[in-house]
Amino acid sequence: MQYRQLGQGLTVSAIGLGCMGMLKGGNFNYGGDADLDEAARTIHRAIDLGVTFFDTAEVYGPRANEELVGKAIKGKRDGLVIATKFGFKFTDEGQFLGVDSSEANIRRAVEGSLQRLGIDCIDLFYQHRVDPQVPIEDVVGVLADLQAQGKIKHIGLSEAAASTIRRAAAVAPIAALQSEYSIWEREIEDEILPTCRELGIGLVPYSPLGRGFLTGTVTRAEDLAEGDYRRHDPRYQQDNYDANMRIVGVVKAVAERRGASPAQVALAWLLAQGPDVVPIPGAKRRVTLEDSMAAAELALTADDVAEISAVAPVGGTSGPRYRPAGMATVRL
Repeated sequence: MQYRQLGQGLTVSAIGLGCMGMLKGGNFNYGGDADLDEAARTIHRAIDLGVTFFDTAEVYGPRANEELVGKAIKGKRDGLVIATKFGFKFTDEGQFLGVDSSEANIRRAVEGSLQRLGIDCIDLFYQHRVDPQVPIEDVVGVLADLQAQGKIKHIGLSEAAASTIRRAAAVAPIAALQSEYSIWEREIEDEILPTCRELGIGLVPYSPLGRGFLTGTVTRAEDLAEGDYRRHDPRYQQDNYDANMRIVGVVKAVAERRGASPAQVALAWLLAQGPDVVPIPGAKRRVTLEDSMAAAELALTADDVAEISAVAPVGGTSGPRYRPAGMATVRL
């Protein structure tokens, strides 16, 4: 495994592990329930492979994913970078009530995450979605106070607009922006990624495989199992699915030439975008994990990167990445 730096001084494996899919039931089901024992073994295998960067969030489950990660890393904490996210509110029964980055909710969230993860300090604490009711300056001020208390080490944002990132960084250093970024979702290249680089903020792409689409192994939305989150993904539906398969065709062709899997090519394309880019593909089984992590050793040629980029230019993917309600929460 290779290693990269996010922001000022946060060293992580070049590829991290997104743990969101490690759920049985819950609110983010991809491809059916996870086998929780296998999920824990997947985290252990990731550590064996040199992965140090693990991503979870309070909202996954909700709460259950943090609990699983906490149990899996018990006794293995040294050298790991544990990232989690706050910014939503729930009923006691776990019913989602919307965004909330009030000071009271941030402080409640950090205590809950620390307890569920079984750690005394969160390495990277992200605002999961920008709360339009709370100035970002106030949010970062609270996070800076949590740093001073030793409860978090680094501050992160997720799906923030360039102007919001600038305002946040004026209050305290921001280590990383987590945003969707992949071969088929490149719009952050216009303004957001240049802003991060100007300010020394690392980029952590989530859904780097297009929620599985770029692996070439997932069928269209209507053929997915009931309860699969991707049944509602516009890019998986009807004509969008057919149009977007042209991207997969090019990824597969490059993979065949390189003796690699399409997933490895998709991740290697991201790694080639700069040394400040650290994707976090999801995996809940060891076989998937091992395939993805091998991308760290795959060096695409400039021609490979150009060929892939040409088939999926900025704005060239068919369909929005979320339904309207989801789109309303990003890049605020």
